[in-house]
Amino acid sequence: MKPIFDSTLHDILNERLEKLEKHFNADVIFYYGPIADSLEKPFRDFIEDLKSDAKQNETLCIFLNTPGGSAETVEKLVKITRHHYKEVYFIVPDSAYSAGTIFCMSGDKIFMDYSSSLGPIDPQVYNGSNWVPALGYLDKVEELIDKSKKGTLSQAELVMLTQQDLAMLRRHEQARDLTIALLKEWLVKYKFKNWDKHRTTPAKIGKPVTPEEKEERATEIARDLGNNKIWHSHGRSIGIFALTGILKLEIEDYSNDLTLRTLIRQYNDLICQYIIRSGSEVFLHSRKFI
Repeated sequence: MKPIFDSTLHDILNERLEKLEKHFNADVIFYYGPIADSLEKPFRDFIEDLKSDAKQNETLCIFLNTPGGSAETVEKLVKITRHHYKEVYFIVPDSAYSAGTIFCMSGDKIFMDYSSSLGPIDPQVYNGSNWVPALGYLDKVEELIDKSKKGTLSQAELVMLTQQDLAMLRRHEQARDLTIALLKEWLVKYKFKNWDKHRTTPAKIGKPVTPEEKEERATEIARDLGNNKIWHSHGRSIGIFALTGILKLEIEDYSNDLTLRTLIRQYNDLICQYIIRSGSEVFLHSRKFI
């Protein structure tokens, strides 16, 4: 039997959420679960309900804990949040993988600490029974084609190659291309909007950042986040040090901010404990909804 969400726990969570809203001067929501096609309408109604009260915050903070899902659904969620809010922050106390990472790249800011993780942006494609990582399939097919060109393809590998569903492979390619296109658009439009001068490249420090340079950096980040040769696994955890060191992506690190870290963990850990006990697959929370 699932535990009852009693009024005491409800009051504690809302009290902790209120402290976070005051800290960020923003609406704060919590999302837990996969990002599936069925999420669009409930998420739209959830955000509209939050915006219907007297508070008129222009910033939204999204606590995100997800194994991933559909890039197409993420695109719809971004349209919803950006219709209602001028700025969107993502807070990742634990992990946001795959489509969750794509979602985070639409934010003006991403908040993480040393134990938080994003993941490679290998988009998921539904094959009729399961969600499968697109880039893994494409990489394997490219490997077999390369072997064929070199004359080193085995008979078993030839059979494997000829049995590939070309329509499904095309879907994998489209998912990959959509992911890169979305990241380029969102990073330039939101994450890089205040990046006016170079700060790290020695020869360019202090010089203005051009629109072309923003697009180039966004392309590099999208390419590297989807590069299986770097991460080797779809489920690989990419921590803050890899994000800032390898990808040179600006992350708001609250590891040493005791006040903010305490606010985030007290809220996040309590709500995650409840979700685990209740066995909920998807969970949403705001000051108006639980």
